[in-house]
Amino acid sequence: MTKQTTINILLVDDHAIVREGYRSLISKQADLKVIAEASNGADAYCLYKECQPDVVVTDLTMPGLSGLELISRLKQRDRKARILVFSMHQNPSFARQACRAGALGYVSKSSAPELLLQAIRDVHLGRHILSTDIAQALALEKLGNETTALNSLTAREFEILRLLVEANTQDQIAKTLNISPKTVGNCHYLIKNKLGVNSDIELTRLAIKLNVLSLLDLADPA
Repeated sequence: MTKQTTINILLVDDHAIVREGYRSLISKQADLKVIAEASNGADAYCLYKECQPDVVVTDLTMPGLSGLELISRLKQRDRKARILVFSMHQNPSFARQACRAGALGYVSKSSAPELLLQAIRDVHLGRHILSTDIAQALALEKLGNETTALNSLTAREFEILRLLVEANTQDQIAKTLNISPKTVGNCHYLIKNKLGVNSDIELTRLAIKLNVLSLLDLADPA
Protein backbone atom coordinates (compact mmCIF):
# COMPACT_ATOMS: atom_id res chain seq x y z
CA MET A 1 0.00 0.00 0.00
CA THR A 2 1.34 3.46 -0.97
CA LYS A 3 1.97 5.72 2.00
CA GLN A 4 -0.16 8.87 1.91
CA THR A 5 1.76 12.10 1.50
CA THR A 6 1.15 14.73 4.19
CA ILE A 7 1.01 18.31 2.93
CA ASN A 8 2.66 20.62 5.49
CA ILE A 9 1.06 24.06 5.63
CA LEU A 10 2.12 27.50 6.85
CA LEU A 11 -1.03 29.44 7.77
CA VAL A 12 -0.86 33.24 7.63
CA ASP A 13 -3.71 35.45 8.86
CA ASP A 14 -3.73 38.35 11.31
CA HIS A 15 -6.88 37.17 13.10
CA ALA A 16 -6.20 34.44 15.68
CA ILE A 17 -9.80 33.23 15.73
CA VAL A 18 -9.77 32.85 11.94
CA ARG A 19 -6.55 30.85 12.06
CA GLU A 20 -8.08 28.63 14.74
CA GLY A 21 -11.02 27.92 12.45
CA TYR A 22 -8.74 27.05 9.51
CA ARG A 23 -6.56 24.86 11.72
CA SER A 24 -9.57 22.98 13.04
CA LEU A 25 -10.86 22.39 9.51
CA ILE A 26 -7.48 21.28 8.19
CA SER A 27 -6.73 19.02 11.17
CA LYS A 28 -9.65 16.80 10.20
CA GLN A 29 -7.94 15.95 6.91
CA ALA A 30 -5.60 12.96 7.00
CA ASP A 31 -3.34 14.41 4.29
CA LEU A 32 -3.10 18.01 5.55
CA LYS A 33 -1.20 19.40 8.54
CA VAL A 34 -0.63 22.96 9.80
CA ILE A 35 3.00 23.02 10.95
CA ALA A 36 3.30 26.77 11.59
CA GLU A 37 1.20 29.93 11.88
CA ALA A 38 1.92 33.63 11.52
CA SER A 39 -0.11 36.78 12.07
CA ASN A 40 1.88 38.95 9.66
CA GLY A 41 4.04 38.73 6.58
CA ALA A 42 7.37 39.37 8.30
CA ASP A 43 6.92 36.48 10.74
CA ALA A 44 5.64 34.27 7.93
CA TYR A 45 8.76 34.92 5.88
CA CYS A 46 10.99 33.88 8.79
CA LEU A 47 8.89 30.80 9.51
CA TYR A 48 9.05 29.76 5.87
CA LYS A 49 12.85 29.69 6.08
CA GLU A 50 12.70 27.62 9.28
CA CYS A 51 9.90 25.18 8.44
CA GLN A 52 10.01 24.84 4.65
CA PRO A 53 6.26 24.16 4.30
CA ASP A 54 4.82 22.51 1.22
CA VAL A 55 2.09 25.15 0.85
CA VAL A 56 1.65 28.66 2.24
CA VAL A 57 -1.97 29.72 2.77
CA THR A 58 -2.07 33.48 3.29
CA ASP A 59 -4.45 36.37 3.61
CA LEU A 60 -3.60 39.57 1.73
CA THR A 61 -4.45 42.41 4.10
CA MET A 62 -2.34 42.28 7.27
CA PRO A 63 -0.52 44.87 9.39
CA GLY A 64 3.02 45.56 8.26
CA LEU A 65 4.22 43.28 5.50
CA SER A 66 1.13 42.35 3.50
CA GLY A 67 0.31 39.06 1.83
CA LEU A 68 1.09 40.49 -1.59
CA GLU A 69 4.58 41.56 -0.54
CA LEU A 70 5.05 38.24 1.26
CA ILE A 71 4.29 36.38 -1.96
CA SER A 72 6.85 38.44 -3.88
CA ARG A 73 9.56 37.89 -1.26
CA LEU A 74 8.92 34.17 -0.94
CA LYS A 75 9.11 33.72 -4.70
CA GLN A 76 12.34 35.71 -4.83
CA ARG A 77 13.78 33.44 -2.16
CA ASP A 78 12.36 30.19 -3.51
CA ARG A 79 10.93 30.17 -7.01
CA LYS A 80 9.32 26.79 -6.22
CA ALA A 81 7.30 28.19 -3.29
CA ARG A 82 3.67 27.16 -3.59
CA ILE A 83 1.31 29.81 -2.33
CA LEU A 84 -2.47 29.96 -2.02
CA VAL A 85 -4.24 33.22 -1.20
CA PHE A 86 -7.36 32.91 0.98
CA SER A 87 -8.82 36.39 1.20
CA MET A 88 -11.96 38.39 1.81
CA HIS A 89 -11.12 40.54 -1.24
CA GLN A 90 -13.32 39.57 -4.19
CA ASN A 91 -12.00 42.34 -6.39
CA PRO A 92 -10.45 40.58 -9.42
CA SER A 93 -7.58 43.08 -9.41
CA PHE A 94 -6.35 41.64 -6.10
CA ALA A 95 -6.45 38.13 -7.55
CA ARG A 96 -4.62 39.27 -10.67
CA GLN A 97 -1.88 40.98 -8.66
CA ALA A 98 -1.49 38.02 -6.30
CA CYS A 99 -1.07 35.64 -9.23
CA ARG A 100 1.25 38.09 -10.94
CA ALA A 101 3.38 38.14 -7.78
CA GLY A 102 3.60 34.34 -7.83
CA ALA A 103 0.57 32.81 -6.08
CA LEU A 104 -0.76 29.65 -7.72
CA GLY A 105 -4.26 30.02 -6.34
CA TYR A 106 -6.76 32.55 -5.05
CA VAL A 107 -9.83 31.53 -3.06
CA SER A 108 -12.27 33.99 -1.50
CA LYS A 109 -13.35 33.53 2.11
CA SER A 110 -16.96 33.27 0.99
CA SER A 111 -16.14 29.92 -0.65
CA ALA A 112 -17.23 26.55 0.76
CA PRO A 113 -14.67 24.95 3.13
CA GLU A 114 -14.28 22.00 0.77
CA LEU A 115 -13.01 24.33 -1.94
CA LEU A 116 -10.23 25.64 0.31
CA LEU A 117 -9.13 22.10 1.13
CA GLN A 118 -9.10 21.06 -2.52
CA ALA A 119 -7.29 24.27 -3.48
CA ILE A 120 -4.49 23.44 -1.01
CA ARG A 121 -4.10 20.03 -2.64
CA ASP A 122 -4.17 21.52 -6.15
CA VAL A 123 -1.56 24.15 -5.30
CA HIS A 124 0.64 21.46 -3.75
CA LEU A 125 0.54 19.70 -7.12
CA GLY A 126 1.53 22.92 -8.88
CA ARG A 127 -1.92 23.57 -10.33
CA HIS A 128 -3.51 27.00 -10.73
CA ILE A 129 -6.84 27.40 -8.96
CA LEU A 130 -9.40 30.21 -8.60
CA SER A 131 -12.62 30.06 -6.62
CA THR A 132 -15.72 30.30 -8.79
CA ASP A 133 -16.63 33.84 -7.74
CA ILE A 134 -13.15 35.13 -8.55
CA ALA A 135 -13.03 33.30 -11.88
CA GLN A 136 -16.43 34.76 -12.82
CA ALA A 137 -15.39 38.26 -11.75
CA LEU A 138 -12.29 38.04 -13.93
CA ALA A 139 -14.29 36.70 -16.87
CA LEU A 140 -17.03 39.34 -16.58
CA GLU A 141 -14.78 42.26 -15.77
CA LYS A 142 -15.36 45.20 -18.05
CA LEU A 143 -12.01 46.52 -19.12
CA GLY A 144 -12.72 50.21 -19.03
CA ASN A 145 -9.86 52.70 -19.24
CA GLU A 146 -9.51 53.02 -15.45
CA THR A 147 -9.52 49.27 -14.84
CA THR A 148 -7.02 48.74 -17.64
CA ALA A 149 -4.78 51.39 -16.05
CA LEU A 150 -5.03 49.67 -12.65
CA ASN A 151 -4.03 46.37 -14.21
CA SER A 152 -0.98 48.02 -15.75
CA LEU A 153 0.52 48.48 -12.28
CA THR A 154 3.21 46.04 -11.22
CA ALA A 155 2.66 44.00 -8.05
CA ARG A 156 5.02 46.35 -6.18
CA GLU A 157 3.22 49.45 -7.51
CA PHE A 158 -0.15 47.96 -6.56
CA GLU A 159 1.08 47.33 -3.02
CA ILE A 160 2.45 50.88 -2.73
CA LEU A 161 -0.89 52.20 -4.01
CA ARG A 162 -2.72 50.25 -1.31
CA LEU A 163 -0.41 51.57 1.40
CA LEU A 164 -0.60 55.15 0.10
CA VAL A 165 -4.39 55.28 0.15
CA GLU A 166 -4.35 53.83 3.66
CA ALA A 167 -2.60 57.10 4.63
CA ASN A 168 0.87 55.67 5.19
CA THR A 169 3.73 58.13 4.69
CA GLN A 170 6.49 57.47 2.20
CA ASP A 171 8.88 56.76 5.07
CA GLN A 172 6.45 54.25 6.59
CA ILE A 173 5.99 52.52 3.26
CA ALA A 174 9.75 52.41 2.71
CA LYS A 175 10.23 50.77 6.11
CA THR A 176 7.43 48.26 5.54
CA LEU A 177 8.68 47.20 2.12
CA ASN A 178 12.36 47.52 2.97
CA ILE A 179 13.07 49.94 0.14
CA SER A 180 14.29 53.53 0.06
CA PRO A 181 11.92 56.51 0.45
CA LYS A 182 13.22 57.72 -2.93
CA THR A 183 12.02 54.50 -4.55
CA VAL A 184 8.62 54.97 -2.93
CA GLY A 185 8.50 58.54 -4.20
CA ASN A 186 9.36 57.46 -7.73
CA CYS A 187 6.70 54.73 -7.63
CA HIS A 188 4.19 57.22 -6.22
CA TYR A 189 4.79 59.44 -9.24
CA LEU A 190 4.55 56.53 -11.69
CA ILE A 191 1.31 55.27 -10.11
CA LYS A 192 -0.39 58.65 -10.44
CA ASN A 193 0.89 58.93 -14.00
CA LYS A 194 -0.38 55.47 -14.97
CA LEU A 195 -3.77 56.06 -13.35
CA GLY A 196 -4.13 59.55 -14.81
CA VAL A 197 -4.58 61.43 -11.53
CA ASN A 198 -2.88 64.58 -10.31
CA SER A 199 -3.30 64.45 -6.54
CA ASP A 200 -3.50 62.00 -3.65
CA ILE A 201 -7.16 62.96 -3.13
CA GLU A 202 -7.93 61.87 -6.70
CA LEU A 203 -5.85 58.74 -6.11
CA THR A 204 -7.90 57.81 -3.03
CA ARG A 205 -11.19 58.48 -4.80
CA LEU A 206 -10.12 56.25 -7.68
CA ALA A 207 -8.96 53.53 -5.28
CA ILE A 208 -12.42 53.55 -3.66
CA LYS A 209 -14.16 53.55 -7.05
CA LEU A 210 -12.13 50.54 -8.22
CA ASN A 211 -12.60 48.69 -4.90
CA VAL A 212 -8.93 48.79 -4.00
CA LEU A 213 -10.01 50.52 -0.81
CA SER A 214 -13.42 50.74 0.81
CA LEU A 215 -14.88 53.53 2.94
CA LEU A 216 -14.98 51.01 5.80
CA ASP A 217 -11.21 50.58 5.48
CA LEU A 218 -10.76 54.33 5.77
CA ALA A 219 -12.98 54.46 8.86
CA ASP A 220 -11.27 51.53 10.59
CA PRO A 221 -8.42 52.73 12.82
CA ALA A 222 -6.96 49.19 12.88
